[in-house]
Amino acid sequence: MNRLLFGMMLLAVGCLAGSCTDDDEYTQGVWMRRSDLDGVARGQASSFTIDNKGYLCCGFRGTNKTYLKDLWVYDINNDYWTQCADMPDEAQGRHSATAFALNGKGYITTGVQKNESTNLADTWEYDPNTDSWTRKDDFGGGARYGALAFSIGGYGYVGTGYNDNYLKDFYRFDPNAATGQQWTIVSGFGGYKRQYGTAFVIDDVAYICCGDNNGTLVDDLWKFDGSDWKQLRDIANNDSDEDYDDDYAITRAGTVSFVIDGRGYIATGTRSGVTSDYWVYDPEEDLWYGDSDDDYTPMTNVHNVSSGGSSRSYAVSFSTGKRGFVLSGSSGTSYFDDVYELLPYEQEDVD
Repeated sequence: MNRLLFGMMLLAVGCLAGSCTDDDEYTQGVWMRRSDLDGVARGQASSFTIDNKGYLCCGFRGTNKTYLKDLWVYDINNDYWTQCADMPDEAQGRHSATAFALNGKGYITTGVQKNESTNLADTWEYDPNTDSWTRKDDFGGGARYGALAFSIGGYGYVGTGYNDNYLKDFYRFDPNAATGQQWTIVSGFGGYKRQYGTAFVIDDVAYICCGDNNGTLVDDLWKFDGSDWKQLRDIANNDSDEDYDDDYAITRAGTVSFVIDGRGYIATGTRSGVTSDYWVYDPEEDLWYGDSDDDYTPMTNVHNVSSGGSSRSYAVSFSTGKRGFVLSGSSGTSYFDDVYELLPYEQEDVD
């Protein structure tokens, strides 16, 4: 059976009733390897999901310092890849761009071009119906890399990142606005500056976390409903009097996120080194949990068990709301083209 464990959470207690004893250990969740990316292995790519198809674009491969601008689509239902139209000649090959999907189209913006001294602000729209690219207004906040993006309420949002300084601004994108008016600044975000953070969306509300600021991993968590920002519980153990965060080890940069059944997941990234663990967020409780016997209980025994897929950072993810995937990424000078789907409710004994 092709089950490769990719950084599972090792829980010592709380097994399914009758399936093991309190002394047994098992992994909660199984990462199933899927069809490898047909394109070259890479890190720092960008991705978006439209319906049941995931799109991967751009990225960096250390061999010959290759900056990519190709686009690939993964058929989630049928587990195969197809190459799409490359970004136009006018667009630079890039890495560390950000991407989002909106109204059935994909958008790529910002990033770093090949000479590594020029950051980018151009924005490109991809239409899967015509397999074609159209240039839109340059990102309103200016050139940068390591930004994050999401879409809610019929708009795209892009913010944070780095361009000579760490940034925390956000801008709203309206693809239907007239040329020159497609980006509007959004105020109210009180979080830390950061690069290489992540965002996921549950019920049209965006959640923002992770990243680093001047080499320090940030630990704040925010949500945004299109009108108001609200700070939530930190994602680090900052208060020993609070029992909810005794074993939190969530802070990281270069991570990915996705949503399954109304819960947010973050996976992989870099802390003191690359990691392969994952964490689950319940927005109703504002807590990060591990699953046990279909009841969510706090993760009090979390271990990084790497078996199968390699630890990595700067991967990308696909998310349909029911299924979540992690793919590509890098670790040192190694670049990956493998694809894993998380099956969060499955368990496997640890010998």
